[in-house]
Amino acid sequence: MRKRQAKKRPLLPDPKFNDQLVTRFVNMMMWDGKKSVAFKIFYDAIAIVEEKKQDEEKTGLEIWKDALSNVMPHVEVRSRRVGGATFQIPMQIRPDRKVSTAMKWLISFARKRNEKSMAGKLSAEILAAAKEEGAAVKKRTDTHKMAEANKAFSHFRF
Repeated sequence: MRKRQAKKRPLLPDPKFNDQLVTRFVNMMMWDGKKSVAFKIFYDAIAIVEEKKQDEEKTGLEIWKDALSNVMPHVEVRSRRVGGATFQIPMQIRPDRKVSTAMKWLISFARKRNEKSMAGKLSAEILAAAKEEGAAVKKRTDTHKMAEANKAFSHFRF
């Protein structure tokens, strides 16, 4: 980049769980700047997870964090042109990008589900991801498979 790196703005922790990760998730889920609506959806989804959970010793927030870690990718493929040909090169992902990618996938696949409300969709996707199933976990598996298949091109790493 030409200019210096932008400073990371500190995120305020959310009011209920006092967790910055929750605020980051809600910020990604938010549409049209409606943060209170996004918080309500998230808290309702966590409440539904609390009701439907099989694990009695874990809270809804812990199940959500487990789901997030199950969706988190460790490697990804990046396109790189080498002599006219474009290669898919597997690369390690930075820790902050891992988290944001997992959040994006969890939210986008929750939106594509067929439940009634967004809170219902999100809770169903969280419960599925916590059990290592569902569309978001499949996306991570596919990403890892693609990186494994293109391992031969890893010497083109930049």
